Amino acid sequence: MKGPLFYSKILLFGEYGIIKDSKGLSIPYNFYNGALKVSEEPTAKSKESNEHLARFAKYLNTLQIENPELVHFDINALEADIEKGMYFDSSIPQGYGVGSSGALVAAIYDKYATDKITVLENLTRDKLLKLKKIFGKMESFFHGESSGLDPLNSYLSIPILINSKDNIEPAGIPSQTENGTGAVFLLDSGSTGETAPMVSIFMENMKQEPFRKMLKNQFVKHTDACVDDFLKGDVKSLFKNVKHLSHVVLDNFKPMIPAQFHKLWKHGIETNDYYLKLCGSGGGGYILGFTEDLEKAKKALKDYNLEVVYNF
Repeated sequence: MKGPLFYSKILLFGEYGIIKDSKGLSIPYNFYNGALKVSEEPTAKSKESNEHLARFAKYLNTLQIENPELVHFDINALEADIEKGMYFDSSIPQGYGVGSSGALVAAIYDKYATDKITVLENLTRDKLLKLKKIFGKMESFFHGESSGLDPLNSYLSIPILINSKDNIEPAGIPSQTENGTGAVFLLDSGSTGETAPMVSIFMENMKQEPFRKMLKNQFVKHTDACVDDFLKGDVKSLFKNVKHLSHVVLDNFKPMIPAQFHKLWKHGIETNDYYLKLCGSGGGGYILGFTEDLEKAKKALKDYNLEVVYNF
């Protein structure tokens, strides 16, 4: 047995902001993927994944008992497959902000949900919101509260525009420029980040009036502008807004930026060679970079491995 592939995702814009109704833009990232498998010769890694799935199955059973109108799974089939040694075979790095648990949630829903909304249907806003809600409940098993966006992106494998909590739609993004000099890239921080503690720091900060004001007047404002610019293909305006956003994050989200990157972050803003922003909740994992001149950025960041995600 080998199930279909589910891909990682990148939230280009909207981390933390979407908790407070900013816009967001999430794109599939096909470089990493995962699939459900049963192997003849289990390894330590597949055994660990299998045990994890057994715990997840118990959680899903409770979920469907508590929310019968929301979702229903063929739990018997799921448990029988787990008994056979099923595991999630994934190349998606965990704790890197690219949606490792999202892909797993999408794979389980795809195979075991009994009355599932499929990708082939006409995806109305109501269907998208229902999927997002189901996925949010499923994914909260992994790291507390979840928006459900990562699994949604992985399941549908299309870019998703978040206008607000209750308004999401498939998005057409401008096609990439083959020989463009500008790029969006991933920078490996070399350490994993835990989502839950980062989100709780953010929620703590939200209790302070100045932080809330900054979020609304600066962070959300520039995030929304970045999303609009990106979708319109207005590269000039996009970089202006990404620079503002990078600055706001450096000034107000320091705990989410690994300490060794504070200087590098500042250097990008001062030289305009590149601008960095959080990828997911931060604290480690990947950092997202934007540059108008990839060669310049590569020189400035020569000690780091850059993975290009999108070319302008």
